[in-house]
Amino acid sequence: MSTTQPSSGPARRIWIDGTLVPWADARIHLLSHSAARGSLVFDYLSVHATPKGAAIFRLGEHIERFQRSVAIVGLPMEPGYDALCAGAIAAVAANPGATALKVMAYLPSEEVGVVPMDERVSVAMAAYDPVRDVILRKPNPRRNPAAIAVKLERTRRRIEAHLPTHAKAAANYLGPAMAAWQARKEGYDEIVMLDEHDHLAEAPTSNVFVVDAQGTLRTPALDGVLPGITRQSLLEVAKHEGIATYDGVVEAAELEHAREAFLSSTSIGVWPIASVDGTPLPAPVPGPVSARLKTRFDRITAGGDAAFAQWLTLVK
Repeated sequence: MSTTQPSSGPARRIWIDGTLVPWADARIHLLSHSAARGSLVFDYLSVHATPKGAAIFRLGEHIERFQRSVAIVGLPMEPGYDALCAGAIAAVAANPGATALKVMAYLPSEEVGVVPMDERVSVAMAAYDPVRDVILRKPNPRRNPAAIAVKLERTRRRIEAHLPTHAKAAANYLGPAMAAWQARKEGYDEIVMLDEHDHLAEAPTSNVFVVDAQGTLRTPALDGVLPGITRQSLLEVAKHEGIATYDGVVEAAELEHAREAFLSSTSIGVWPIASVDGTPLPAPVPGPVSARLKTRFDRITAGGDAAFAQWLTLVK
């Protein structure tokens, strides 16, 4: 199974176990445990152009979350924190113009059963530009709109089952991905899932925020959602901006009747929501709180905010 585009793909190199491998040659077998059983663990980081050069956003926090996910799944990964950070920097440095970095731990050996016999774990890091290197190479490339139409997914629940939701493992994303795929066919851009109590949970790869009538920024607690790095960053930025925040139970109706709302993730930053289940949210979109946070967050990631400069790791 190829983990990349065919040989005509971009001229990038992927870091695998300490070696930089050409994009087209970064492959695993179709019968590998991670491909067939979903045991691949990953994290996704953003890379930004700053006046001082390329910088990785909150590298340390992402690597720590990656290590926690690996531990939850139980993969016996050998590289430690320092080696992983060094590998991330090397991968970005080898791929000028990259805007994203995907870090993966996986079982590459061919397996026939559910329990792997070969416990060797590989670590790969792909630094690339998702739009130029992947999206625009598709037959029908789809670009994200500035504001989105979301569907409240009421059939499939974001419930912790055998694998905790805090683990960024491939197996955790299948259900939400299929629900989002169906929603795309229905004309929506994204879904927001509910938990087993019908409270707001999260989108498949994003956290959700709503702004209530008092201007308080509200987001579901971490009990059953992924601890998003961007989510935590925005809560910190909001407090810095003097915006009241709430982290707890958020009802589905709060999104449906929100003054404004948005999704957040590494890949999208602040992504304003224009409508929920076909009903527009109050204009303007983005609302004033969303716009304020987006402006500040974009300035931070561009290296123009001294108060949060420590969040950026320069690639030299």
